[in-house]
Amino acid sequence: MRPDSPTAARPELSIVVPARDEEESLDLLHRRVCAALDGRIRWELVIVDDGSRDATAEGIAKLAGRDPRVHGARLARPCGQTSAIFAGADLARGALIATLDADLQNDPADLVRLIDALGDDAAIVGYRISRRDGFVRSAASWIANRIRDLVSGDRVRDTGCSLKVFRAEALRGLPRFEGMHRFLPTLLRYQGLRVRELPVAHHPRLFGRSKYGIWDRAFRGLADLLAVRWMRSRLLRTADLERIGCPECETWPD
Repeated sequence: MRPDSPTAARPELSIVVPARDEEESLDLLHRRVCAALDGRIRWELVIVDDGSRDATAEGIAKLAGRDPRVHGARLARPCGQTSAIFAGADLARGALIATLDADLQNDPADLVRLIDALGDDAAIVGYRISRRDGFVRSAASWIANRIRDLVSGDRVRDTGCSLKVFRAEALRGLPRFEGMHRFLPTLLRYQGLRVRELPVAHHPRLFGRSKYGIWDRAFRGLADLLAVRWMRSRLLRTADLERIGCPECETWPD
């Protein structure tokens, strides 16, 4: 049955996974998602190949052939995590959209806890405890988070944690600029929406290496952060609106 068939059960949760050169991790990622979510929630896995040079696209196709809940798309060239996330969000059919890295450092089992804790909020984002990265990467992340909080005027414990759950309409309503995946919780708060944070597990990378380098992300992240600060400075701030109408009218005309 095609996923867009009118008789197909619409998923409650869409898990969007950007993947660049992650062919080795895809099977295990799928097994862990199944183990965590089967019988708990209707889900789909939307894997977006961010211009990989390995067999990631072929791996996605094989998974989709075995499990109709797996869907894939491929960007013709590497465009970055933000582009891949929003491409997946546009394809997603669930009322909730989760983001998850393909490298298996995030634990899909934490998605259940995040969804249960979401409540009426627009999003809930994870922050990693007992991080399994090396000293340099962990230190760089700590410094980046402190700078980000100072410049953005918002506090998010761990902007580098990809494990997040959004209400679909809230995520799709955000501005789309390169590098904005780091600031999605802050952009939601700028719109007056509520975002919660929850501790999540973190695991060592099992295959390959990170496709997005520390210094590359540092320099680009600083430029993106300044753009977010500019957005905050240009937010519309209007006074309370009082309606003016006919004194004899009890209601505002339609």
